Amino acid sequence: MNSLVEHIKRYISVNRKEEKVIREHLEPLSLKKKTLLLETGQICQAEYFVVKGCLRMYFIKDNGTEQITRFAIENWWMTDYMSLNDCVPSRFCIETIEDTEVLSLDREAKSSLLQEFPQMERYFRIMLQKACGASQQRERYEYGLSREERYHNFIALLPDFAQRIPQYMLASYLGFTPEYLSEIRKKMR
Repeated sequence: MNSLVEHIKRYISVNRKEEKVIREHLEPLSLKKKTLLLETGQICQAEYFVVKGCLRMYFIKDNGTEQITRFAIENWWMTDYMSLNDCVPSRFCIETIEDTEVLSLDREAKSSLLQEFPQMERYFRIMLQKACGASQQRERYEYGLSREERYHNFIALLPDFAQRIPQYMLASYLGFTPEYLSEIRKKMR
């Protein structure tokens, strides 16, 4: 939990009493690789802060293939906001890629946390703004760059992360087949 408290302190002031309040509202989870935190059709119940490991969010396309839309690594949050906020069935899955440790903050616990420590509203607003900004940037890359440029951009921005995830997942995230990713990588050698 220390990593989350340190993360929060980068954006708002937190004293020892408030740290205690934060800790009381979180549930630590240790998850094995390929554990589903959310399945299509379930109502999302929590937000997840990644302490260690990696999550992916994906949906199943009509042709049965997976389309990865997001990843979350250490110090990133992940949830299905629409399902969580509107209590509607999710159209996504959230799954661990590696053995992963997360801090789970369910809907009721978050509401209680915000009542007890209103400054957390500011923290979560900043996190949501960052997530929206990242989505906008991804759209720009998706519509403004060629497939090869998208790959090179991803590798340049997150070189260590690109080595952590299986190549077929990276291909899915970038919107092309594993075979096409292999072709791009061959050109680079």
